[in-house]
Amino acid sequence: MTSNLVVRILSYVHIQLKLAVNMSVNPVYISPEGLQKLRAELDYLNGIKKKEVATRIEKAKEMGDLRENAEYHDAKDEMSWVMGRIITLNDQIARAKIVEKTDSDSIGIGNQVKLRTGEKDKNITIVGATEADPAQGLISNESPLGLALIGKRVGETIELQAPVGLITYSILEIS
Repeated sequence: MTSNLVVRILSYVHIQLKLAVNMSVNPVYISPEGLQKLRAELDYLNGIKKKEVATRIEKAKEMGDLRENAEYHDAKDEMSWVMGRIITLNDQIARAKIVEKTDSDSIGIGNQVKLRTGEKDKNITIVGATEADPAQGLISNESPLGLALIGKRVGETIELQAPVGLITYSILEIS
């Protein structure tokens, strides 16, 4: 075995171990609504989607030679994705820590925050990583902006380094 191959194998094993630790230890902060969405997706994948893909696999098998059967390989790939997603959802649900919005005067998960950068005001909500959708103003508590805001209060400012340069945010409101 060449040393290059050994290094690649060890690197792969190291990454897989890190993923396994993250999947089994760290809490998944989530709102009650977010947990409900995860459970609904899990039910759909376990109930409907797996059966649909299994049917596709069986139909593709009937077409003959599996070595050159694109439909079969596509369906198998989709089943692999579905099963991987089911594993991920089960893990996230098992590690879920429900976070309710609080009336605290400092920023936490679940709070809506009004920020000002330059002359623009921006409304965001701090959410757990599984619920993040920056285009909708849902910012992960694990993102650079979310991490910088957690624990801050109205009137404070934060600075973040971005590809466009240093960005300064002023905290105007917390609700």
